Amino acid sequence: MKSIYFLIISLLICGNSIAQRAQNLELLDVFNLEYISDPQISPDGNRIIYVRNFKDVMTDRNLSNLWMVNTDGSQNRPLTTGNQNDSQPRWSHNGTKIVFKSNMKDDRTKLYMMWVDLKDVVALTNTPESPGAVSWSWDDTQLAFSMFVPAAKKSPITLPQKPEGAKWNAPPIYIDQMNYRGDGQGYLKSGNEQLFIISTDGGTPRQLTFTADDHGNPIWSKDGKSLYFDANLHENHEMEPRNSEIYQLTISTGAIKALTTRKGPDGGAVLSPDGSQIAYTGFDDTYQGYTVSNLYIMNADGSGSKIVTKDLDRDISNPIWEDNGKGLYFQYDEKGDTKIGHVALTGKIRTITNQLGGLSLGRPYNAASYSEAKNKLAYTLGGTDHPADLAVWNGGETTRITNVNKDLFADKQLGNVKEIWWKSSYDNRDIQGWIVTPPNFDSTKKYPLILEIHGGPFASYGSVFSAEIQMYAAAGYVVLYSNPRGSTGYGQEFGNLIHHDYPNHDYEDLMSGVDAVIEMGNIDTNNLFVTGGSGGGVLTAWIIGKTNRFKAAVVAKPVINWYSFVLYADSPAFFYKYWFGDKPWDNPEAYLKRSPLSYVGNITTPTMVLGGEDDYRTPISEMEQLYTALKIQQVETAMVRIPGASHGIANKPSNLIAKIASILSWFDKYKSKD
Repeated sequence: MKSIYFLIISLLICGNSIAQRAQNLELLDVFNLEYISDPQISPDGNRIIYVRNFKDVMTDRNLSNLWMVNTDGSQNRPLTTGNQNDSQPRWSHNGTKIVFKSNMKDDRTKLYMMWVDLKDVVALTNTPESPGAVSWSWDDTQLAFSMFVPAAKKSPITLPQKPEGAKWNAPPIYIDQMNYRGDGQGYLKSGNEQLFIISTDGGTPRQLTFTADDHGNPIWSKDGKSLYFDANLHENHEMEPRNSEIYQLTISTGAIKALTTRKGPDGGAVLSPDGSQIAYTGFDDTYQGYTVSNLYIMNADGSGSKIVTKDLDRDISNPIWEDNGKGLYFQYDEKGDTKIGHVALTGKIRTITNQLGGLSLGRPYNAASYSEAKNKLAYTLGGTDHPADLAVWNGGETTRITNVNKDLFADKQLGNVKEIWWKSSYDNRDIQGWIVTPPNFDSTKKYPLILEIHGGPFASYGSVFSAEIQMYAAAGYVVLYSNPRGSTGYGQEFGNLIHHDYPNHDYEDLMSGVDAVIEMGNIDTNNLFVTGGSGGGVLTAWIIGKTNRFKAAVVAKPVINWYSFVLYADSPAFFYKYWFGDKPWDNPEAYLKRSPLSYVGNITTPTMVLGGEDDYRTPISEMEQLYTALKIQQVETAMVRIPGASHGIANKPSNLIAKIASILSWFDKYKSKD
């Protein structure tokens, strides 16, 4: 009896420990999250090399290594190891070698080549700047790549000679270009992206372009005598930033010929297997805020251009020719789901597979990648319960190859994600959203609600994992995220509902979503909260200027004053021309009418403003204006500045943690206690 008694006690203890082991996600778990990106299938369709991304809690760095696996899931093993950044693997056409970028030796990113079977590695470049996009010649003897080349720029300001031993300040910096700084880059160095070729036997890279323009994404002609690339080489490129073309560069002479000539962004050139045709994406630019990108093909000399996806009202990206040259695969987003489609040269379109995603760890943006060989697809598999894993589609069957977060999620409980639809109170349009409930959700209880709003504004959320959303759910909040009007993946007409009219009726879309969730029950209507970043920050500030139904708000990296934003952001020629149509001084009323700052006198909601100190997309001066205005209005407010962070904020894992912790601390402060 005694032994049976102790057995029962032991089982109870073990059962309790197993039950207690499963817990909610915690902030430090951000450092434990991994994900797969850039899967590259071998030319014979039998192996996949992919990038495995991870984080280092001691150095606060995002890191990555290369792994390889057979397409049947066997022999999954690392090709590179170490706390470094390995990226952009690309197979040679004969499938024996890859090139990739890495900072494995001295923290300088170089171009490396590896013999895959032997794992022998050699550095092909040792340049001061990092190589950009790279491609193999068809005979595998040469590589083409882009790389930034600094250009000396003499200042016209002449200073007197300082006395020997004098200590003066650094000389003034002379700037005369339209785009002089970039988000995540800071103040731009003088110079441009140029094109190079290098032998796979090594040696010195040979520079092919020398103009004061940026040249990108080179690919080889079939005979190896030319490169195709995209660029905006027009004289007025600073004022017309979207007017890019596809060009042909003759290597022997350096002559450059434009293959496309229409006004609009043409790029992403891909050569057909026989070298006779080029596929590319683009559209005719009419200065709309949002225009769907279509897929085109033309002859390799630029003649005979025609659209092949006119029957699909969705953005096309990443076209890949099928092996027989009779059609192309492509990637597109539709109603929160990223898919791979196929179009025959006749224009017939079909969907191959879906549920791609998982490349955006912070918020649930649609982001994915794939590659194809021998009618097999390797892609990043998304899901609400995991970041990107590797999957293979093989003629109708989809196989999940990896589960890189299995060890972490085995002991964690995630919030349940449910798709919902509702009608907008403004015009009865269908709006899509997702509800995330806390782990161990109790349908007999009431929960506080967070409305989380995406940026862009021309972007989309989807049925994918989000560490940020899951952390809110783990803290006991129900979360609603959605795709109001202006979101992509629903066609050009829906996206352009906010053309020169943002923010405006997206407000009703979002409030109708909040009402729909409340009607489903389980929401404590005295505990409603709202937050969003970038375009979501714009809408958050707009919302609290329109209603006081929310207990507290966090306005992250917003635009508050469109007048100052257009003149201070990192792409002024784009923002004023596409988002307003008039210069600020020609139509100040339109800028003021759409600025959340104009409604600040209505705000009573306790508001935190949050952003990165090195943000040049929505500069920190925007949130500073809102902070000061709210202080003048004597509204409860706080400002959180994340040092060293650009617009993406999560360039360091700790920055993402800081953002989530700040938002939760503010909401918890104002949440009514039971």
